[in-house]
Amino acid sequence: MLRARLNWNPIALVALLLAAFVPRAGAETQLVVALDGSGQFTSVQAAISNAPLGSAAHPAVIHIKPGTYRELIYVQREKRFLHLLGDDSRATILSFNLFASLPGSDGRPIGTFRTPSAWIDADDFVAENITFENSAGPKGQALAARIDGDRVAFRHCRFLGWQDTILDNRGRHYYEDCDISGHVDFIFGAGTAWFENCRLHCLGNGYITAASTPCEEPFGFVFDHCAIWGDQPGSRTFLGRPWRPCAAVCFIHCEMDGVVRPEGWNNWRDPAREKTVRYFEFQSTGAGGNPSARVGWARQLTETEAAAWTIERVLGGPDHWRPALKIVR
Repeated sequence: MLRARLNWNPIALVALLLAAFVPRAGAETQLVVALDGSGQFTSVQAAISNAPLGSAAHPAVIHIKPGTYRELIYVQREKRFLHLLGDDSRATILSFNLFASLPGSDGRPIGTFRTPSAWIDADDFVAENITFENSAGPKGQALAARIDGDRVAFRHCRFLGWQDTILDNRGRHYYEDCDISGHVDFIFGAGTAWFENCRLHCLGNGYITAASTPCEEPFGFVFDHCAIWGDQPGSRTFLGRPWRPCAAVCFIHCEMDGVVRPEGWNNWRDPAREKTVRYFEFQSTGAGGNPSARVGWARQLTETEAAAWTIERVLGGPDHWRPALKIVR
């Protein structure tokens, strides 16, 4: 019996040993961040900087344990296929407090684009169960997140800010079951983004969107089955105003409470933009979803037109990106 065990085919033995050290399909690099020192890192940025380069089959996953991490986050272009995974968005918070008028090292205001608490510059990034916060409060422009990567997805995340909460700057982005709060232009930029079952919390009189969609891009921000609400007495908000002339925003099957102004949209004091903006709605409901009261230069989609607004069409692109296919387990 012993002789039979030792009489292995040497080629088969080598193959068996090699298989033991070859990563299985879908294997992930797992790093852990914890403020109490129970992980490899106590800083999220340190984990990001030390994460290996990922791939579609082998993403680098950083598990962030509960806590409030007060640090600036930057995911550089080279860090593709990086996933940040929390346990609960209300317990895992990435927060900082820069604002546009804050003096920099040269004594001059740092400006809006240098304020993000988290800056996602890499493609194929995923975040789940995490809060991105700018805690500066009512001090002007102060970004919670800036997204410059392509094929970026956020699931079950929160974005908390006041003015300019999310700069959806460029690329294609998917937000699923997220909470987004702000006061003025709190979702803005030139990116193409689909918001699925998200909740938009309006903190005061202001504007939800300020899109700067390039004229050659067919889609900008699309909100599907989202809810818009406010809890400040007397507060009223516009659905959007055009940061650039061809701003594109669409609300489909969204529930809007009375915080939404009857006219819905604002031209940013430029009547010429009424001829070029692409503002659409389809079957808005609630006290703020009155199509008959909307400005004449915004359109209500027909049922046939609305059926053509799908995730695949808006975000698919030449590479047929399918963000609804979850990667992180």
